[in-house]
Amino acid sequence: MDSSYPSLCVLLLPILLSLPFPSLSTNSEGNALYALRSRLSDPTNVLQSWDPTLVNPCTWFHVTCDSNNHVIRLDLGNSNISGTLGPELGQLQHLQYLRLNNNKLTGTIPRELTALSNLKVFDVSNNDLCGTIPVDGPFSTFPMESYENNRLNGPELQGLVSYDFGC
Repeated sequence: MDSSYPSLCVLLLPILLSLPFPSLSTNSEGNALYALRSRLSDPTNVLQSWDPTLVNPCTWFHVTCDSNNHVIRLDLGNSNISGTLGPELGQLQHLQYLRLNNNKLTGTIPRELTALSNLKVFDVSNNDLCGTIPVDGPFSTFPMESYENNRLNGPELQGLVSYDFGC
C-alpha cells in the first residue's frame, strides 16, 4: 500500500463529511415544519413539496422566508388539512404570519407560540380547535375573529383555568 494513502484519507474525510447526505434538514425551522407536517393529514397533497432533505424550507410551497432564509410566513388557509398543531411551531422564531384558517385542525393552540414576538397575524378561524385562547405575548393583540368558529373558550384566565379546558 502506498504511504500517501493515510494522509489522503485524512485530507478527504472532512470533505466527505461536509457533503449533503439525505437526512433531516439541518435547519431547525425546517425540522419544526416537517414535524408539523407529520401531525397533519393532507388529502390534497398541499404539503407535497415539504422535503426534509433540503437545507431549509424556503423553497417549500406555502412557506415564505426573509432574505436570511428565516421562515416568516406560513399560508395554509383553505388547505383541507386536519390534525393538531404542535409545540415545535414555537421554534419558528421569526414567524410573522401563521394563517391556518378554514381547515379541520383539532386540539389546542400550543402555548409555545406565545413566545413568538414577531407574530403579527394568527388566523385559525373555522377549524375545530378547543381549549382556551392564549393571552400572552402577541396573542394579546389578535382580534377575536382570528379564533371564530372553533370550540375555543377564552380568553385564557391565567392561573384559574387550564389552557386545555374544554378539550
